[in-house]
Amino acid sequence: MTNKIKAGIVGGTGYTGGELIRLLLNHPFVELAFATSRKDAGKKFYQLHADLIGETELCFSEQIQPCDVLFLCLPHKESKPWLEQNSVPIETKIIDLGNDFRLDGKFNDRDFVYGLLEINKEKIKKANAVANSGCFASAIQYALLPLANQQLLNQVFVTGITGSTGAGVKLQETTHFSWRNNNISAYKTLNHQHIDEIKLTLEQYNQSEVQVYFVPWRGDYPRGIFISATLPCTESLEKVYQIFEEFYKDEVFVCISKSPISVKQSVNTNKCILNIEKQGDMLVVHSAIDNLLKGASGQAIQNMNLMFGFEETTGLKLKPLAY
Repeated sequence: MTNKIKAGIVGGTGYTGGELIRLLLNHPFVELAFATSRKDAGKKFYQLHADLIGETELCFSEQIQPCDVLFLCLPHKESKPWLEQNSVPIETKIIDLGNDFRLDGKFNDRDFVYGLLEINKEKIKKANAVANSGCFASAIQYALLPLANQQLLNQVFVTGITGSTGAGVKLQETTHFSWRNNNISAYKTLNHQHIDEIKLTLEQYNQSEVQVYFVPWRGDYPRGIFISATLPCTESLEKVYQIFEEFYKDEVFVCISKSPISVKQSVNTNKCILNIEKQGDMLVVHSAIDNLLKGASGQAIQNMNLMFGFEETTGLKLKPLAY
């Protein structure tokens, strides 16, 4: 029997922190040692994450404790300052769910590996630090990486919609019910923070510059991402499907459907579900993920599994919310 590793979470009160707690509590090879909170220390987990009632009596703490793996679930641009102010033993593996180390992974004696594991699996297995990929970045890269691998990308036009959990737990004008319900709006048009990490990965495979024009939308629902990437392509639809099936043939959480897909197929799972359509010389790749799982906490657990030699599906066999 595999010995359990100890896991800790820095910043456990947000949506991704809550999902991580849920997954770690149910992981057969992990003991969740602690989760920190700056303002809710002493409160039980289920006082902030109501779904955890009956699952644990653990409370949020102020300080970190010794652990084998540390998850950083801090707001963007706060992971690096936190590491500068707190000493983490080099033998403790770190998985950062923020965007601090996605473009430049070097930090003191650590070198963060970009955590899109379908392309960096062997590096992640040997890593002591991983920078989880962003939620929109993951959905878009899954849709385009097989084409980049065949040097078929030049200009790509992407539209994507995300649930309100993508904006974080802190109440904002564009996340409260009366604004978001029965409402859709664009935001950060052509200027989303994930574009740089998307281009960096795609261009490594495409071996030339890729122009990504991305318009994200706020959806009137809690969780899930659906993107559609449109680009010129002279290859037949059958050939494109072959390219995708070959690229993802060994990836258990990437599913390729020849039937139309919807976001609900992916919600509450660690799956990315892809569908491809073609009219004339224009190709459209649709991609659906759960922004809190495959786009954040689920992917972090999958990375942890690789780093510690567990089967990568361990603790991630989740049922979608089909209805």
